Amino acid sequence: MTDIRVGQGYDVHAFGEGDHVVLGGVRIAHERGVLAHSDGDVVIHALCDALLGALALGDIGVHFPPSDPRWKDCDSRHFLRHCRALLAGRGWRAGNVDVTVVCERPKVAAHAPAMRANLAEDLGIGLDAVSVKATTSEKLGFTGRGEGLAAMAVALLVRA
Repeated sequence: MTDIRVGQGYDVHAFGEGDHVVLGGVRIAHERGVLAHSDGDVVIHALCDALLGALALGDIGVHFPPSDPRWKDCDSRHFLRHCRALLAGRGWRAGNVDVTVVCERPKVAAHAPAMRANLAEDLGIGLDAVSVKATTSEKLGFTGRGEGLAAMAVALLVRA
């Protein structure tokens, strides 16, 4: 089974000052922002970790360390396009990806189609191969208390 690989990723950011969050490359109005070096897009960060993990290339912090000022306030879509280039350079492409956002707020469902479109575009795959969904944590844990948000991602890679 050398023609497929699977990776999983997880990311979390605490809420902080601000008036919006970025999820899947979509700016969403919110009463708080996130504490992050880049734009704090947990959807894309988790997805990058899934893609990089499937290639056994470490995680997003290896490729874009928060200690590097070049990535300060960076649009995370840049990170995702970098991952796509790494895939292509090694003879792989994303077959399908699946992301789950975990938060009480903001509500994600209305923004999921735009997120899916961004992810599909940046990965060069069809919209039907990109899933974005959300869940709450039923008021449990840091996401349930409204202290931050998280995302989990799974990516299937296939030979290009």
